[in-house]
Amino acid sequence: MSKPSDTTAQSRSRLGALLVSPALVLLAAVIGYPIVAALVTSFRTDPTLRDGFFTTGGEFAGFSNYLHWLGQQCGDTSCPPGTLGDQFWTSVLVTLFFTVVTVSLEVLLGLLMAIVMNQAFAGRGLLRAVVLVPWAIPTAVTAKLWFFMFAYDGIVNRALGTHILWTDDAWSARVAVIVSDVWKTTPFVALLLLAGMSGIPGALYEAARIDGASTFQSFLQITLPLIRSALLVAIVFRVLDVLRIYDLPAILTHGGGGDGHATTTLSILTVRQIQQGYGGASALSTLTFVLIFGVALALVRVFRVNLVQSEQHGMS
Repeated sequence: MSKPSDTTAQSRSRLGALLVSPALVLLAAVIGYPIVAALVTSFRTDPTLRDGFFTTGGEFAGFSNYLHWLGQQCGDTSCPPGTLGDQFWTSVLVTLFFTVVTVSLEVLLGLLMAIVMNQAFAGRGLLRAVVLVPWAIPTAVTAKLWFFMFAYDGIVNRALGTHILWTDDAWSARVAVIVSDVWKTTPFVALLLLAGMSGIPGALYEAARIDGASTFQSFLQITLPLIRSALLVAIVFRVLDVLRIYDLPAILTHGGGGDGHATTTLSILTVRQIQQGYGGASALSTLTFVLIFGVALALVRVFRVNLVQSEQHGMS
C-alpha cells in the first residue's frame, strides 16, 4: 500500500485544523479570556464589573496585590496578624495539610478496597456497584450529610459517646473535613487501582505460588509494580483535586473552625476576597494557580522518571 502524497497529507492537516478550530475558539473564549483577564486585573487596583466583563476601571498597581498576599507589604506598614499575608500562608498550610493527609489515606484505603474487590466471591459485582455510591453523591450533599452527622447531638458523638463540637474546634473541624473527603473519594481511587489489578494475568500469581512466594511477596513483586501507572494517575488526580478543594469545607465548616481559619483553603480564601475586591482576588487566584501548576509539574516529572526507571528495570 503506497503512502499518501505530500499534497494529500497537507490537505488532511488543513482539514483537521479546520475541524478542531471551533473547539479551539470556544476554549479560548471560555478559558483563555478569563485567565488573561484575571492576570491583567491582578496588576491593577479594583476595577468595576459590568455585564460579566471587567471594565477599564482601576489603576495600574504593579506587584502590590501580590506583595499584600505574600505578606511583604501592607501599605506603609507590615501586615498585622490574621490579615493578608498571614491569611494567605495559613490557607496554604491548611490546603497542603488536607492534600497530604487525605491523599495518603485514600491511597491506602483504596488499595485495600481494590484488593478485596479483585478477589473472586459471590456478590462481587454488587459490592463494586455499592462502592460507587459515595463517589456518585454530589459533594454538596455529602458535606451536608456529614454536617448533620458531626452535629453536637449527631450520630458521630452518639456512637463515640463524646460531646465534641466537631465544626467549632480547629483540629476537630479538620478531622471532620478529612473524614468526609476520604469517605467520598476513596472509591474513586479504589476503582482506578482495581482497573489496574484486573489487567494482571493470573498466570503470574500461579507461577509465584509454584515458586513458593507468599501472598505478601506476590503483592510486592507482582501487584505493586504492575499497578504503578494506575497508582500514579490516582495520586496525581487526587492531589490536584484537593489543592482546589472548596465546596466540602465551605459547607461542612463554613471554612472556619476554631480560630475561623482552621479549614480555610486557598479556594475559600479566594472566594471571600472576591467580595472585597477583584484586584486582590485576581492576584490570589494567580498565586493559587502557580502553586497547583508547580505541584502538578513536579508530580508529573517525578512520576515520569519512576515509570521510565521501572520500565527499564523490567526490560533488563
